[in-house]
Amino acid sequence: MTIADPVTGEVRTVELAVTGMTCAACSARVERSLNKLDGVRASVNYATERATVQVPAGFGDDLLVERIRKAGYGARVRGEDDDEDLTLTRVRDLRRRLIVAALLAVPLGDLSITLALVPSLRFSGWQLLCLALAVPVVFWAALPFHRAALRNLRHRSSSMDTLVSLGVLASFSWSAWVTLFGGHEPGYWVGFGPTAAGADAIYLDVAAGVTTFLLAGRYFESRSRRNAAGLLAALDALAAKEVRVLRDGAERMVPVGELAVDDLFVVKPGEAFAADGMVQSGRSTVDVSAVTGEPVPAEAGPGDRVIGASVNREGRLVVRATAVGTHTQLAQMTALAEQAQARKASVQRLVDRISAVFVPVVLVLALLTLGGWLLTGHPVRDAFTAAVSVLIIACPCALGLATPTALMAGVGRGAQLGILIKGPDALEASRRLDTVVLDKTGTVTTGRMTVLGCHPAAGRSRGDLLRFAGAAESGSEHAIAAAVVEAARAELPELPEVSAFTALPGLGAEATVDGHVVLVGSPRLFGERSIALSEEIAGHVGTTQAAGAVPVLVAVDGEVAGMLEVRDLVKPSAAAAVAALRAQGLRTVLLTGDHEVAARAVAAEIGVDEVRAGVLPADKAREIEALRATGARVAMVGDGINDGPALATADLGMAVAHGSDIALRSADLVLVRDDLRVVPDAIRLADRTLRIIRGNLAWAFGYNVAALPLAASGLLNPLIAGAAMSLSSVLVVSNSLRLRSFDGSGEKEKHD
Repeated sequence: MTIADPVTGEVRTVELAVTGMTCAACSARVERSLNKLDGVRASVNYATERATVQVPAGFGDDLLVERIRKAGYGARVRGEDDDEDLTLTRVRDLRRRLIVAALLAVPLGDLSITLALVPSLRFSGWQLLCLALAVPVVFWAALPFHRAALRNLRHRSSSMDTLVSLGVLASFSWSAWVTLFGGHEPGYWVGFGPTAAGADAIYLDVAAGVTTFLLAGRYFESRSRRNAAGLLAALDALAAKEVRVLRDGAERMVPVGELAVDDLFVVKPGEAFAADGMVQSGRSTVDVSAVTGEPVPAEAGPGDRVIGASVNREGRLVVRATAVGTHTQLAQMTALAEQAQARKASVQRLVDRISAVFVPVVLVLALLTLGGWLLTGHPVRDAFTAAVSVLIIACPCALGLATPTALMAGVGRGAQLGILIKGPDALEASRRLDTVVLDKTGTVTTGRMTVLGCHPAAGRSRGDLLRFAGAAESGSEHAIAAAVVEAARAELPELPEVSAFTALPGLGAEATVDGHVVLVGSPRLFGERSIALSEEIAGHVGTTQAAGAVPVLVAVDGEVAGMLEVRDLVKPSAAAAVAALRAQGLRTVLLTGDHEVAARAVAAEIGVDEVRAGVLPADKAREIEALRATGARVAMVGDGINDGPALATADLGMAVAHGSDIALRSADLVLVRDDLRVVPDAIRLADRTLRIIRGNLAWAFGYNVAALPLAASGLLNPLIAGAAMSLSSVLVVSNSLRLRSFDGSGEKEKHD
């Protein structure tokens, strides 16, 4: 556990870019080294080449960097462009070494094999020519392996590079010895049987071939890992670099870093919003698909909120900045996604422990293989071949890449679809889910009351009813009052002045409008005031309540003027989302504090299996616990402050992004897209990511378990071993990249 600063009690997080790691054993070594520091807690990710370190507030970054360097690796505090720069540098270096190795290994292989098998074609010094062709491959192209192995030796440790370096150098040394000092007795090449004199030099082909295969594997692996990480880099790329600020009535382009909260900025058609904000003037449609995954452009006008990095499609908009820099939704999305990559799944922690001891075990196994073959009377070259194959085939790269590459691809694709996966815990929680609990207000419904019907009493017009009701409610801040005022202003040019306004908590409001006493409120209020309802209005009240809506009665000077039907509308995507969840075999539960009638009406409209109504906010977590006590594995979807404890209690918590900060912090998944179909999409994505992780691990473990006995028994040529080892890592990364093709329901609709 991280120890807070003893003076301030604060803990801060440091991101380090780590260089020189070549396998999971390396990342495990760096992690152990950092965690030995007092008060430090580190997590090192081999796939992203990052160390996420929690340190006491006064702890110096240079101490962390020095600690990593003492462990034999490079490090620096991570900057914005570090990941891209380091990846490009590594890929280019690998490409140069691969080209040189391939250009020399191909003629070396053809020459050595041909001359070894056809003595009549040999010429004086042919062995020395083969040796000369192999030297640049073994000592320059393979230098990264040797450098890392030497570094490990200095620190009395080992990694996959130790295995590769030993295998390549052993093959070259044996061949050089035979070529220079070994005489010309008949030789032997695995797979071809006895050959003519001088054919022992064929092991140069093994040294060059293994180096080429391993460099090719590492090159394509690095490119694939860059592609996986590129999904998140694409999020960063969406952010605007400059902004058109409106100051003193004039527009001026400035770097986006100079934009402050409450500044006004102008967004023209085709430009991206530089920050989150609220439209002050202008009307347009906004493309939010790149940020939230929502395929349908949103209308934007005065008073509407806009998200940074979304694109203005039509008119000129003036926007007041409400969140800038790291506080924008895009920046928080990216930060959450990066934090998810830094965290490790429990299965990955197990893999790290295995990888840390795997290489020493393989070294011992290679020695035992060599000794076993020699003790059983086999030729030295046969024993040597088997031992080299063991060294080369046993690289634990695939094990180290299995989880983080899948997590990178899954988190990145989720972010593109408006699904933020906070970490591997969310993936593991998605296993065996059987129940999804949906909060009603703000999640299944819009959370915004709307007037759906207007029923004036006999002798009254619709305009009269809205004018009196809208004016009387204009002094109230209640959600129902806001709906009534909005409906009135939508149909009337202006509302009359109000005097003597009185709020009646839980019942309604009373005000004087144009000299008339207007009462607006619930049937209970009218009952307490002994205001009789006509048969027609009473019928409307009953029908409205049966439908789960709220009847709002209006009286003018003690006589009923009519009734307004107000309701929190169900989101258009709710029914389709519930249907998709049920198609996945999941039971759906509607959880709400509303009364039973309203809850049942919404449940009937969207098709949920079960309703739990009248639940107090403090009791929502208790309801989730009760479901789990029955053996159910529960996912909870919510958005409000009162949903926070329930989200934390559920096996998988999913928070709607427009919800409260408490809800977002309590959830395992954050749903950015304003479409409830993102809920089944999120569960499908989490499940698919987890299945790919399992498939990767099954392949990586199975490969090593099957390959080591084959190599030790002499059934694998070192060349084949090198190719198979490289291929296993590439296959794991390629399998993870299949997540990039995952389509959510919103995406499908867009393509349709």
